Amino acid sequence: MSEQPRSSWRSWSRDVLMSIAISMFIILFLYQPVRVEGTSMLPMLQDQDRLFINKFAYRFEAIHRGDVVVFLYPHDHSKSYIKRVIALPGDDLRINHGTVWVNGVALKEDYVPARFQDDRSQADMVIPQGEYFVMGDHRSISSDSRDFGPVPRSLIYGKAAFVYWPMDQAGVIH
Repeated sequence: MSEQPRSSWRSWSRDVLMSIAISMFIILFLYQPVRVEGTSMLPMLQDQDRLFINKFAYRFEAIHRGDVVVFLYPHDHSKSYIKRVIALPGDDLRINHGTVWVNGVALKEDYVPARFQDDRSQADMVIPQGEYFVMGDHRSISSDSRDFGPVPRSLIYGKAAFVYWPMDQAGVIH
């Protein structure tokens, strides 16, 4: 075997191994692909959509109202849910016939189409420190903090970042 093909094979092998190592690092520590199961985040996310979540975001930045987060279901940590953050620790929350009030101000929720709204109410509550109130955008069918309560920060492990499949739905998640 001549020196040129052997050197080319080594270079190619090194490049493949480096690509695999970088991909593993990104998947394990930065971004993770996930599949949406269910329709509680319609119309933004549909059943079986594939997206990347940023597992690194909340190590350096705070969770904000409106973020779409992925977390372990509080009553069964083998399941993950994806919902929108509605209220932050210390916020005063009330839901009156489907209208969400945070700190005395009605939220403008353009991401919830009229056909997905519901008429549920919830008594006034203050979100405990270290917890977040989350809701699905398809309010009439979503199992969310109205059912299982605020989610502890320790269970939130990612921020929805980018839909990559189906291709016609690809884009940044807001």
